[in-house]
Amino acid sequence: MIVKSLEDIAGTKDETSAENWISRRFILSKEKVGFSLNDTIIKAGTDNYFWYKNHIEAVYCIEGEGEIEAVETGDVYQIKPGTMYLLNDHDKHRLHARTQLRMVCVFNPPLTGTETHNEEGVYPLLTE
Repeated sequence: MIVKSLEDIAGTKDETSAENWISRRFILSKEKVGFSLNDTIIKAGTDNYFWYKNHIEAVYCIEGEGEIEAVETGDVYQIKPGTMYLLNDHDKHRLHARTQLRMVCVFNPPLTGTETHNEEGVYPLLTE
């Protein structure tokens, strides 16, 4: 059994950030459970482009308001607490945060914890 709290992760190598977001990685590939789990903050007023061409991501909003735009179709969906979205087709997307968003994110294949977005907004597919 693995038990962790946010306080265990904050300020460690399992917390990573960029200008617009902070991601606290609870479960990584090293746990060998087939997925990874992050608690992610998207900063208020930011516009973020992501494309997980190597991963499937499910996201559940627990705080804040914003919207997600499917880049290829232009479809826009409102995000608020209780909203889930699944990027099951490796969707290129923009995430607009009207207020600070707090999201629970699940990735498959699991993240190693060292990934950073490249110029395309993509996480590379890494193995440990």
